[in-house]
Amino acid sequence: MEVTVLERIKNEYDDFSKSHKRVADFILSNYEKATTYTAAKFGAETGISESTVVRFATYLGYEGFPEFQADLRECIKGKLTSMQRIKISQNDDNQKNILDKILNSDIQSIKATRDIISIEDFETSCNAINNAEKIYILGVRSSAPLANFMYHYFHLVYDNVVLIDSSSSSSMFEELYRIDSKSVLIAVSFPRYSRQVVKALQFVHDKGGIIIGITDSNKSPIADLSDYVLYAKSSMASFMDSLVAPMSLINALIVASAHAKKNEVISRFEELERAWDKYDVYF
Repeated sequence: MEVTVLERIKNEYDDFSKSHKRVADFILSNYEKATTYTAAKFGAETGISESTVVRFATYLGYEGFPEFQADLRECIKGKLTSMQRIKISQNDDNQKNILDKILNSDIQSIKATRDIISIEDFETSCNAINNAEKIYILGVRSSAPLANFMYHYFHLVYDNVVLIDSSSSSSMFEELYRIDSKSVLIAVSFPRYSRQVVKALQFVHDKGGIIIGITDSNKSPIADLSDYVLYAKSSMASFMDSLVAPMSLINALIVASAHAKKNEVISRFEELERAWDKYDVYF
């Protein structure tokens, strides 16, 4: 797994100059503030010059302080409590500004997802899904709705789909203990990352099951445990994360997987439409 910016600061701390150590100390103790302060405010808070703050960022290999902050924000968003998230976004008190900010952020997240996703892993994931004897889907807490959405549509296409009950750790392992190398687990995990999901993936990995991880970055704890990783950008929106881009990726995964079974899917939905019409399911 790639070394995070916080790990780099800790690893290289002894080599820092005295002033850089003061910057590092503040970041390690107040990382939520470090993501929002300007270089000037950061300097005023720590009692060192603005230029020293900027040099600290460039010393670590960043073009400037904003680039350093962006990386730090990505690194810590899985660590922040709900209250810390609210404090970071508390300046957005105008509802129109909030609307514009969130919509624009979601647009950028989808664009960023298109740039970072591996087409090879995406296509291989679709093949693995279609070749699997059984498909398991797992997502907990804020990722649970994504897992439920995926299950709803995969269940219409495949006969062998299981949505893992994540209400307790014991039920998760009870449903996963039969998994083997002919099965696929699609695991969805976004900040704040769930320990339940990581433990489940370790279990499946040890049993030889194929794991498709859907997460936000290679810093995610499920990335190294997955055979194929599909990255989608999530953006921090106050106390919650926006999962618009992950949902878009899941839409694509459903459509692309089903496309390989096009004739069978058409036949299934023709039969379903007849049943829906007969029993007056929809208006």
